[in-house]
Amino acid sequence: MTSGVLSCPTAGRSRALASRRLLVLPLLLVACGCVSKPPQRPGELCAIFAEKPGWHRSAQRMERKWKIPVPIAMAFVHRESSYKARAKPPRTRFLGFIPGPRPSSAYGFAQATDPTWREYVKDAGSILSDRDDFGDAIDFIGWYNDRSHRGLGIARNDAYRLYVAYYAGPGGYKTGKWRRSKTIKRYASIVSDRAARYGAQYRRCSRAPKRFLFF
Repeated sequence: MTSGVLSCPTAGRSRALASRRLLVLPLLLVACGCVSKPPQRPGELCAIFAEKPGWHRSAQRMERKWKIPVPIAMAFVHRESSYKARAKPPRTRFLGFIPGPRPSSAYGFAQATDPTWREYVKDAGSILSDRDDFGDAIDFIGWYNDRSHRGLGIARNDAYRLYVAYYAGPGGYKTGKWRRSKTIKRYASIVSDRAARYGAQYRRCSRAPKRFLFF
């Protein structure tokens, strides 16, 4: 005699559905955990790397590859996205409250636009590179600043002018029109000042005895 449980198609489907749910749930949890949350203390570089050692390793790889100092690249990320993986420019507003289009396609940690990101992928990245992946984003920043160094003659440790070229683009930097833009100069000063603070912090924690290092 066949068991009633085994012969009942409804019970079988229920068990199969439950099994699929059990398989899907961990995958959803993993997917949700893929996007990094901003660090708790974004003003302190050593605390950022203590909380996110993977970010430190990515920043070190970027520095070895592109020769852009870690504190400068991290100051760029802070300015562009406040360490938010899926950052986008705020939408324009009609009549002050009706959401309109975004002013650009900038996205991710580095706020790279679609065309520039495609150029990076073709030149130095891969088809698997993502703007909301910290390692890819900081490598993009290193690549872009190295290009500014080679193409525009900007020193790799000149955070102010590197950011001007990053914001205004190579053409905008060459024309010198940025000198008449209070906004660009203010943003570049913010990045330069933060890079200097990050640099001082990074030197202190790098010189600390190993038992006190957080990364």
